[in-house]
Amino acid sequence: MLKTKYQNAHGYLATIFACVLFLALSGCGTNVLSGGSTGTLVISPNPVAFGDVSVGQTLDATFSLVNGNSTPVQITQLNLTGESFSVVGTSTLPVTIPAGGTSSLSVRFSPAAAGAATGQLTITSNSPANGTAVIALSGTGTAATGVSAALSALSCSSASITGSGTDACTVTLSAAAPSGGLSISLSSSSAAVTVPATVTVPANATSAAFTATVLSVTTAQTSTLTATAGSASENFALQLNVASSTTVPSLTINATSVAFGNVAVNTASTQSVTLTSSGTGSVTVSAAAVTGTGFAVSGATFPVTLASGQTAALDVQFDPTTAGAATGQLTITNNSSTNSTAVITLSGTGTAGSYAVNLSWEAPTSSADPVAGYNVYRAPSNTTTYALLNSSPETETAYVDSTVVSGQIYDYIAESVDASGVESSPSNIFSVAIP
Repeated sequence: MLKTKYQNAHGYLATIFACVLFLALSGCGTNVLSGGSTGTLVISPNPVAFGDVSVGQTLDATFSLVNGNSTPVQITQLNLTGESFSVVGTSTLPVTIPAGGTSSLSVRFSPAAAGAATGQLTITSNSPANGTAVIALSGTGTAATGVSAALSALSCSSASITGSGTDACTVTLSAAAPSGGLSISLSSSSAAVTVPATVTVPANATSAAFTATVLSVTTAQTSTLTATAGSASENFALQLNVASSTTVPSLTINATSVAFGNVAVNTASTQSVTLTSSGTGSVTVSAAAVTGTGFAVSGATFPVTLASGQTAALDVQFDPTTAGAATGQLTITNNSSTNSTAVITLSGTGTAGSYAVNLSWEAPTSSADPVAGYNVYRAPSNTTTYALLNSSPETETAYVDSTVVSGQIYDYIAESVDASGVESSPSNIFSVAIP
C-alpha cells in the first residue's frame, strides 16, 4: 500500500491510496469504515483473490489498516471463516491504531485439496459508523505438480538396545526421488553407534534402508541419529542400555544353508529355518531379507523378540519360473552378542517336466527257435521309419523309453531275437501321445 498526503483547498489533510498486489494476488480494492470523531479506518486490498495455489503449498496476503483521522481506532476482534484460510502473525487484541498510524495483518491460503475455496475475514473495531468490516477471500487449490523430493522422516525398528547389536533404520522422502537418486547424509552423536556416512534413495523410490551398529556401553546413554538432505534434517533417539553380565542376547539358527535340489518349474517348495534365543537374555530379530530369483521368506512379522529358550520358524520358499540353477541369500538381522547379521545361502534348480513310456509285451507261447531277447523300435506317428532303441536285446518283456519329447506321438513295435540275432516278425503297433 502506497500512501501520499497533500493539503487540499480547504486546508485539511486528505489521503491518497495506491493499490499494490501482494505475492501474486489478483484483485484490488479498499474497505472504508467512515465515521465521526472516533476515526476513519481504511483497509486495503479488499477483496482478495489468491488465484491458483498447489495443494500442500501456502500463499500469504498482507492487509494495511490505516487510521486517516486524528482520533485512535481500536481493533477488538478478528473472525475468520473458510477451512483453507488462516490469520498469521496476529498481535494480541485489542490493537489500537493511533491517529494517522498504520497497522498490518496477514492471511494465509493453504489448500488441502484441489478446487475452489472461499472465506472471509471480519474485523471488528470501535468505529461508530461501521464497526464491522468484511474482507472477501477466494482461491483455488490445484493438484501439485513437479513436487521436489525432500527428507521427511528417519525411523529405526528398535528405540532401545541392550549391549551390542544392530538396528534396521529407514529414511523416508516426501516424494519419489529424482532420476539420479537422492543422497542422504547420516551421523550419530555417540561413538558407540556407527552408521554409514550416506545412504542413497534410488530413483523413483521414496525410502532407503541402512543399518546402525551398536557397541556395548558401560553407562546408559542416548544416541541421536541424524539424517540430513539439503536444509531438511530428521532425528531419531536410540537408547543404549548396559548389558548385565548375566543377560546376554544370543541367536542360534539351525542351518547355514538351505538346498532345495530339483524343483519343477512353477511348483513351490518350502523348507523351515528355526531361530532360537540361546542366550541368557531376550534377543530381537529386526529383519529377514531374501535375495535371489524364485526365493521368498514368510512366517514372522518383524521385529520379533524371543525370550531365552524361545524359538521362531521362518518358511523359506523356492518357486522357480524357469529351468536352471538358482542361488540366493537369507539375511537375518538381530541384536545377538555374536553374529548379529546372519547369512544363510540358498540354492535350487528349476526343472522342466519330463515323461517316460513304459512298454511291456507277452513272450511267444510257442517257438521252434528259442527266444534269446527282444528289440524295441520307435517311429514318429504316421511314418514307417523305425529306429532301434535298445543297444542290445532285452531279456525281459519290458522296456522304458525316457527319451520322448513333450507334444509328440510315437509308434512302438517289438521283435523277438534268437541266439543268432535273427529277428521275428514285428508285433502289433502301439501308439503313445506324450503330453
